[in-house]
Amino acid sequence: MERYLAIDIGASSGRHIVGWQENGAVKTKEVYRFPNGMAEADGHLTWDIDALERHVKAGIDEALKEFTQIESLSIDTWGVDYVLMDGSKPILPCYAYRDSRMEKSIPLVHEKISFSDLYRRTGIQFQPFNTIYQLYADKLAGRLEGACGFLMMPEYLMFRLTGVKSHEYTNATTGGMVSAETGEFDEEIIRALELPKRFFKPLQQPGAVIGEYKGIKVLLCATHDTGSAVEGIPMERNDLFISSGTWSVLGAKIEKPITDQQSLSTNYSNEGGVGYIRYLKNLMGMWLPNRLREELCPGKPWGEITQEAAEKHFDHLVDVNDPIFMAPESMKAAFDAKLPHPPKCAAGYFRCAYRSLAQGYKQAIGEIERNTGKTYQKLYIVGGGAKNQYLNRLTEEAAGKQVIALPIEATALGNLKIQMEAKKQ
Repeated sequence: MERYLAIDIGASSGRHIVGWQENGAVKTKEVYRFPNGMAEADGHLTWDIDALERHVKAGIDEALKEFTQIESLSIDTWGVDYVLMDGSKPILPCYAYRDSRMEKSIPLVHEKISFSDLYRRTGIQFQPFNTIYQLYADKLAGRLEGACGFLMMPEYLMFRLTGVKSHEYTNATTGGMVSAETGEFDEEIIRALELPKRFFKPLQQPGAVIGEYKGIKVLLCATHDTGSAVEGIPMERNDLFISSGTWSVLGAKIEKPITDQQSLSTNYSNEGGVGYIRYLKNLMGMWLPNRLREELCPGKPWGEITQEAAEKHFDHLVDVNDPIFMAPESMKAAFDAKLPHPPKCAAGYFRCAYRSLAQGYKQAIGEIERNTGKTYQKLYIVGGGAKNQYLNRLTEEAAGKQVIALPIEATALGNLKIQMEAKKQ
């Protein structure tokens, strides 16, 4: 029986999941889990890439203890972040996407190439942490001068396993520099920003084998976790989806990019998928209640939190995508700043957060239906947030769609699916 290993790393944790096919279904077993998170260093938010590498290798060792033969493995992570490389060595620190260093680079990028032109060329929504703005911040800081290139986070970790540098398509598209027309890095953007041409290699598709580690083939899945998550959703047809984690990524599969003015004004992204375009929008997600819980009631069971929130009568809402919620020192203070008066207890903050998230989903669904000219009946929710029955009910009521909540490891399943399909070819 052939077994495959999916290594799925999010902003707060990572997991190693072994999968295999049995009686026509994919069976899985988690063999390793580890914490992740941003660390503050010299006033910046950074990733500990050495710790990530140690955990990746430790998890592989655990998988091999239980399953002596593993056909292949692949790694997916969040998008936009990368490691600058000096030959085979990383250039540290490795900055995290929530760091504020892009404040100066964003307007300077748009002086050289307007956002409307960027969107027309790439179809990627504006996010202050897009790779394009991070790379330009590194250029301004002189960090690119000694670099030979960059590797997106999962490609860096697979390089540490194989010694092979790779550049996977779905993850590259998240950064705002890949042509929606050609599916390769856009030479006009690179030239306008005077970024080193040597950084931008041909992109590889999911399924490409890049090397080997301890007798296991290492290949590219859709290394952006949302790309793998969409592959892992067992949809009956092409309906709406939300990959619900730190971020809520809401979208649908489409055949060709939509880069018109309406998509631009509503800030929709055309990200690369496995044979299709993921037309989607990044919305604030479980980041809000997670941070509120850390601050207001650490360790309190989520079931109690949602039950109390449902029983409260605090009905004010906030715009969950307001930049104030991106990385506040105090999430409670951020809510207070946006409300006419603060809730009298912790349950009121959670009620406000969940009801505001549901309204954000409703608005985004209206936009996607207008932009695509299609009406959708169902909304599939996967990821950690799918377990939140209270938020699922609020979403169904607000959006008027049938919510199908699948508390499955969709990202790991998509990662495994791509590996299994690659084996058949």
